[in-house]
Amino acid sequence: MTMKNLLGLLKSFQEIQKVIANIQGDLKKETAEVMSGGGLVKIIVNGNQEVVKIDISPELITMKDKSLLEDLILSAVNESRKRAQEIAQEKVKQVTGGVDIGLT
Repeated sequence: MTMKNLLGLLKSFQEIQKVIANIQGDLKKETAEVMSGGGLVKIIVNGNQEVVKIDISPELITMKDKSLLEDLILSAVNESRKRAQEIAQEKVKQVTGGVDIGLT
């Protein structure tokens, strides 16, 4: 590999890193709200799969049903991760013109 080819490859890699950083920054701004138990548990997640808020209904807390609470939180967290992945896939498609480059 010549020095010119190596420099070209390095430049391409740096450009790809910038695109990835931009996508990750954009994903932090995107959010999805997921509910379980008819709205008794709400979770807001961003496109980077970070849970940014959990809201548990006071009604659920007064029920004092630990296993129900655990099940509803688990369900909402799992669904929110799926939604975050969908957000990320959509953002990558927007940036790459629909080409899947394996970032999500």
